[in-house]
Amino acid sequence: MQTIKYSHNEQSIIDALCLAAEKLQLEAFLVGGFVRDKLLARPTNDIDVVCVGNGIEFAKAFSQTLHGHQNINVFPNFGTAQVVCKDYEVEFVGARKESYRRDSRKPIVENGTLDDDQKRRDFTINALAISLSGENKGQLVDPFNGVQDLKQKRIVTPLTPDKTFSDDPLRMLRAIRFASQLHFEIDAETLQSIRAQRARIDIISAERIISELTKIMQSSVPSIGFKYLYDTGLLAIILPTIHALHGVEVRNGIGHKDNFYHTIKVLDNVAEMSDNIWLRWAALFHDVGKPKSKRFDEKIGWTFHGHDMIGANMVKKIFKRLKLPLDHRMHYVAKMVRLHLRPISLTKTDITDSAVRRMIFESGDDIDDLMVLCRADITSKNEFKVKRYQKNYDILLKKIEEIEEKDRLRNWQPPISGEEIMQSFKLKPSRMVGTIKLAIREAILNGDIQNNYEDARRFMIKTGQLHGLEYVQ
Repeated sequence: MQTIKYSHNEQSIIDALCLAAEKLQLEAFLVGGFVRDKLLARPTNDIDVVCVGNGIEFAKAFSQTLHGHQNINVFPNFGTAQVVCKDYEVEFVGARKESYRRDSRKPIVENGTLDDDQKRRDFTINALAISLSGENKGQLVDPFNGVQDLKQKRIVTPLTPDKTFSDDPLRMLRAIRFASQLHFEIDAETLQSIRAQRARIDIISAERIISELTKIMQSSVPSIGFKYLYDTGLLAIILPTIHALHGVEVRNGIGHKDNFYHTIKVLDNVAEMSDNIWLRWAALFHDVGKPKSKRFDEKIGWTFHGHDMIGANMVKKIFKRLKLPLDHRMHYVAKMVRLHLRPISLTKTDITDSAVRRMIFESGDDIDDLMVLCRADITSKNEFKVKRYQKNYDILLKKIEEIEEKDRLRNWQPPISGEEIMQSFKLKPSRMVGTIKLAIREAILNGDIQNNYEDARRFMIKTGQLHGLEYVQ
């Protein structure tokens, strides 16, 4: 493990921390994720500090050392404080020891020593500390061989995993999250303990669970986390609709692909191409309707007809259960799930302008994201097939660009409003207004008329007259 190297700003913050500790005559330490990430040479902007004493008083002394830095936030109920300094968030807390009740992850907290504080940490790689005071200033304190676990890329608990996870079941998800983020393996005993205690996750709030799931989704290879979620049984509890994708059913010697492993491969593919977290959620849910739509046909084998629409209709219920936002982000995910087969269907036959227009119209500004999702959906191990699909997508993309440049259909608004239709034919709000408006839209999407006001107006008059209406100039 390499020597820790601090940036200029980090070193100035550490120097100020040392001065504040000396002023108050207390023991203080850099701890947790900051130490871990510096040893791994990973970028970090969060600095956690533990002192044997009053963390809030230490934060105030640190702020004064920085000439009365104003960005200090105090949380007296938790005995913590935060100072925002040079793009870094420095968190302060007094060393403590914790005990837990069986039915809650909220600890009973008492003042403690550094040893107590390190024992309450979730994993050995997060129990590392660097002294900021006294004769040991600058030295690494590693009572649980966390550095060795960093070298071996292992997730291990400092105490027995059964106690660690029983005390706070959220740590089971945190273990998987760190494995996914760092590309580490979870120690065998630790993994077995998660399997044994997975039901304890029920006492954790949906908000806490979704926070950890989101961090797994944001990792560069999310499938690492989802494989652990499946293997430990946690997936069946927190995301049963994704767990249901797992497995292969065989009839008459014919099987279908395992839709769980296909899904997490698609998720990885999207992660390679986009940081958009909502597109990643769409990738996770894109085939969620397959278990409900699965049928076996004696002539053609397994089918999943309509799984796109079924999946899109499931998204709101899933979002509600997970306490994900029920706003435009949910609608975006549902739209991506609903449309994810559309580009694929357009690559299998001669591409008509009207079909491409409809896809652009329905996708709006999300057409590019849709194409990313559809490219990611190519998971065949047949290299020839993959090249053919990719070539077809390139042809489709060129077609989209041509039609978009000509017809300007992204987030399209009809050239003729309902109000103008009513004025033109002396109509009150009625079904006929919608009928004429829909006819104009369909004519434009089919390429029967151009996407401009004059063509649309002439078509409106003709359509109204066909319905026996009199045009009033």
